[in-house]
Amino acid sequence: MGIFAIAVTTASLSPGPATADRVADKVALAARPFPLQDVRLLDGPFKQAMQLDQQYLLSLDPDRLLHNFRVNAGLPSAAKPLGGWEAPDVELRGHVVGHYLSALSLMYAATGDARFKARADLMVAELAKIQDAQAKRFHAGYLSAFPEEFFDRVEARQRVWAPYYTIHKIMAGLLDVHELCGNAQALDVVTKMADWAKFRVDHITEAQQQAALGTEHGGMNEVLANIYAATGNPEYLRVAHAFDHKAIFDPLRRHEDPLNGLHANTQFPKIIGAAREYELSGDTQYRDIATFFWDRVVHHRSYVMGGNSDGEAFFPEEQFSKHLGASGPETCNTYNMLKLTRHIFEWSPSADAMDFYERGLFNHILPSQDPETGMVIYYCPLRPGAWKSYSTPNDSFWCCVGTGMENHTKYGDTIYFHDDRSVFVNLFIPSELTWKEKGLIVHQETRFPEEDVTHLTITATQPAPLALKVRYPSWAASGMTVSINGKPETIGATRGSYATIERQWKTGDRIDVRLPMSLHTEAMPDDPNMIAVMYGPIVLAGDLGKEGLERINRYGPNTPRVGFVKTPVIPVFIGDVKSVASTIAPVSGTRLHFATRGLAQPHDVTLVPFYQVVDQRYTVYWNVLSPADWEKRKADTAAAEARRKDVDRRTLDAVNIDDAKNEQAHGYQGEGATEGYFEGRRTREARGGWFSYQLKVAPDQPITLVCAYRGSEGRRRSFDILVDGQKIATETLEYHPTEQLDREYTLPADLTRGKDRVTVKFQAQAPSTAGAVIDVRTVTAGRQ
Repeated sequence: MGIFAIAVTTASLSPGPATADRVADKVALAARPFPLQDVRLLDGPFKQAMQLDQQYLLSLDPDRLLHNFRVNAGLPSAAKPLGGWEAPDVELRGHVVGHYLSALSLMYAATGDARFKARADLMVAELAKIQDAQAKRFHAGYLSAFPEEFFDRVEARQRVWAPYYTIHKIMAGLLDVHELCGNAQALDVVTKMADWAKFRVDHITEAQQQAALGTEHGGMNEVLANIYAATGNPEYLRVAHAFDHKAIFDPLRRHEDPLNGLHANTQFPKIIGAAREYELSGDTQYRDIATFFWDRVVHHRSYVMGGNSDGEAFFPEEQFSKHLGASGPETCNTYNMLKLTRHIFEWSPSADAMDFYERGLFNHILPSQDPETGMVIYYCPLRPGAWKSYSTPNDSFWCCVGTGMENHTKYGDTIYFHDDRSVFVNLFIPSELTWKEKGLIVHQETRFPEEDVTHLTITATQPAPLALKVRYPSWAASGMTVSINGKPETIGATRGSYATIERQWKTGDRIDVRLPMSLHTEAMPDDPNMIAVMYGPIVLAGDLGKEGLERINRYGPNTPRVGFVKTPVIPVFIGDVKSVASTIAPVSGTRLHFATRGLAQPHDVTLVPFYQVVDQRYTVYWNVLSPADWEKRKADTAAAEARRKDVDRRTLDAVNIDDAKNEQAHGYQGEGATEGYFEGRRTREARGGWFSYQLKVAPDQPITLVCAYRGSEGRRRSFDILVDGQKIATETLEYHPTEQLDREYTLPADLTRGKDRVTVKFQAQAPSTAGAVIDVRTVTAGRQ
């Protein structure tokens, strides 16, 4: 562990240091979260996830985390550098230190375990030394693992990877240590960083600053607004406003959606910043920006599991069914959307907001962690037949490893909210709330979602008049029931609202809430016959087994390497969408496992909660076909197989791209060409470049060029096909993530007359990509 010694003790949680100049919100919140230290998780899957996170946080070596910071300051470091995105040559290095500070602080608040406070305090002390040393090399207040010159490149609009993103994480982490661990030095360090940010903003024009915001910059507006709140210095709020990205904020303010094609996770922190700016300034334009954005993402841009984006980008709503890729919803996106949802709920408490929060928490955040190792996923693959690919302890450090450190520390922060005389019970998670000011303890005991009931027990130092507001979820189609001390209670509430139970509570009062769950389906926005299956709020995934994964590395790649192995047959559901749920039944003796009964073809499947999927293949979405469409699909499949056999019979020459020697034997050449993989076979492509092969032809026979391509997985690919320098076709591929696309091109007779071979070239239309080509061959025309 090097210079650090951690005391393995527990201590009572001390509050953050009081600051006389602290600024209160100008917006009166309709509901407020309880401090994280007032809620303790009880036994269950969320506490288990938190405990795995604890082990990981304490396993990390602070000297290795700080290595790049020290090197950047000219200080000695004998530590072994970390890998992945924290490697010394990666421009984003240092970001995970900010997440680490936040995670340590949150874990201390969530548990009271002094080991996490001690680690955070020591990290801050070392960062303060590094900041002092970096002042001799860079402008005062700068603190980072990379040189300040990166920001010159941002301002000059030169290529660089998101330096403000990293600075935001560091500043947010320091502020969390101040707020949650009572560390005054952390506030001093982060205030100096805020002064440095003020210098960077003030030395360029407003137009230059807006142009610079075209580079991902995290939530700089949010953290600077929070520093204003902590210090009372209005300059920090002014600088926060300088990070308001007008290209995004202006259309959102007008209730226009500008998100198609944009990098998704670049946008969320800006909007969280807008939410905080609204609370501190009272300027309603920020509220309008945040609420419109939230509505668009939740109700128009989210998959069934609460996540969003494909290949890290937003896409048109009418293309949802074409965006089931291996690089599915990024975990960071849901981390940020849940943060934004808390703000939305604070302003206007609604079951709609908490229904979404529950969906994202149970179906994306909890399933993002490997329950055996504590490692986390970057993308949540939605490609049928894919699997989860997890991080490694010291050689990944993707953005979602950083947010993953935080995700599993703060499960207690949204279970309960309150106003002056009410407690909102938002989530059904085993936990205990202590409301010190009211002398009240609420103990929630539940095995939800494995059981459909939760039990709330009250302990009160004296009888307490209070309204208990329990979420009545929209998915509780059969009705929610409540009993108090064994007697049924009439609730004047409907689905999608809160049931209010108001009375004088005393020690021993017990509230039993039953939330009947049922099977139901949810269709893709653009395809009513592509559905997901849910049980209550829980997404059920089809368990497709582990065949072909024996030699696949599930730890390290940030995306499952689906191209390296063949995709299994993905069953389809036969019948009417409305009848799907009625042909699925529970599997006795299991935890929320279900099985189809004559519904799926070519074989039935077992459905399991997505949070229980760990190391197997799966699918979340299903195609529903009528019996006639199923027969047609079988006929089409048989016809395609017959066609391939016919093509094989007529083939004169074929390039086996899977075999490098065979490629070379066909005169392979290329510029900017790379290889990929599809269904276990190697493919060839060229981004902005080209590649070519020489193939045999029959000089006196009509010839057809037959090519097989891999779909582009959401990225548009346009390229020309040339034969002996003459363009014979232009091909555009997009949105076919699971398909092999077969194409035939009839060659003009003058291209082959008198020749025994031709050169076939695939030329990208810059800046697009040519391919990927799976197979290319020349065949004689016509069937034999």
